[in-house]
Amino acid sequence: MSNDAGRPLDTKARLFRALGDPSRLAVLEALRNGARCVSELVTLTGLSQPNVSGHLSFVRDCGLVEREQRGRFAYYSLSSANAEGILALADEVMSRFGGPSLSASPSIESAQPNDRKDDSRAGGELDTKH
Repeated sequence: MSNDAGRPLDTKARLFRALGDPSRLAVLEALRNGARCVSELVTLTGLSQPNVSGHLSFVRDCGLVEREQRGRFAYYSLSSANAEGILALADEVMSRFGGPSLSASPSIESAQPNDRKDDSRAGGELDTKH
């Protein structure tokens, strides 16, 4: 969010734009269970690889996600407890109004992160752009 550093309202608006897209929310929800590579996110969200990469770039620029290079693969995770807190708050607000929580998606909730140290067998996409 460094482009908007001098304009707090612009920065906040960009954050809400990041949270206002269902596809970006699906990516963020998938990251609640731990770090994932792009190919795992593609499988979990049903989005195309270019879409997932674009959404990751956007939420990363907003400070919600960080990237870690592990061998040939890039893994993404929520950047802090604050990012998790924002998603938890959304769940709480939705439950107050009778809606399902964001994490209620079976495909995202039940999936476990890939914990392998040897990424050559992880089945991930090579992602050197982010």
